[in-house]
Amino acid sequence: MQATVKWVDNAMFLGESGSGHSVVMDGPADHGGRNMGIRPMEMLLIGVGGCASFDVMTILKKARQEVTDCRVELNGERAEGVPSPFTKMHLQFVVTGRDLKEKQVAKAVELSATKYCSASMMMEAAGVELTHGYEIINET
Repeated sequence: MQATVKWVDNAMFLGESGSGHSVVMDGPADHGGRNMGIRPMEMLLIGVGGCASFDVMTILKKARQEVTDCRVELNGERAEGVPSPFTKMHLQFVVTGRDLKEKQVAKAVELSATKYCSASMMMEAAGVELTHGYEIINET
């Protein structure tokens, strides 16, 4: 896996993935930025959520669950001072669908957390306390 991050100006950077996708990162005004892009630490949080969501949806599809929507609400806490790494992350999945089985949703979240999500496992190895939860919204 490869990526490139190029300085644009002030506190703005352009990240490009090896697969050719780009993202703008920028800081707030009090750090010399113009607030025109996502913060690098926000990208880490979103990356964990994306990785875990990919796993949860893959598992639910294999379990033949009729999911119509899935989102993960992420909450990250960081240490005070500099550096300020994440100390805690909570992933709250909200899964919507028809005739969803709670056992299947719980299993998907658990398997992502303990077996499949590389990003979550990397955070835990770095000492970040990760917790997971879920809510099911059944459509009729």
